[in-house]
Amino acid sequence: VQLQASGGGLVQAGGSLRLSCAASGRTFRQHTMAWFRQAPGKEREFVAAVFRSGSGTYYADSVKGRFTISTDKAKNTVYLQMNSLKPEDTAVYYCAVGERLILSSIQIPRFYVYWGQGTLVTVSS
Repeated sequence: VQLQASGGGLVQAGGSLRLSCAASGRTFRQHTMAWFRQAPGKEREFVAAVFRSGSGTYYADSVKGRFTISTDKAKNTVYLQMNSLKPEDTAVYYCAVGERLILSSIQIPRFYVYWGQGTLVTVSS
């Protein structure tokens, strides 16, 4: 299984970026696709997830109202539209796929089996 993330870059505060992550290598069922991020010197943190193939979308409080997660099932791809970016959004963003997760576990990195390579988002002030 491969997860290929792209779309990171340098943007000014208030700007927008769209991240993409394409999954290949197998067919997933009842899977959760998520984005996490990790800033220098900090632990990896949950950003957003599409739960169980579209049962619901969930966001960290810090990005709610600014970020939107979506999926294209035909392309097995997950997107993260990031608007109104702030300097504190600067981090390496990782996509992840977990199977048969329960809702209470979607924010915990260790429950995800497959991870992308990460894409750097830098927001300048």
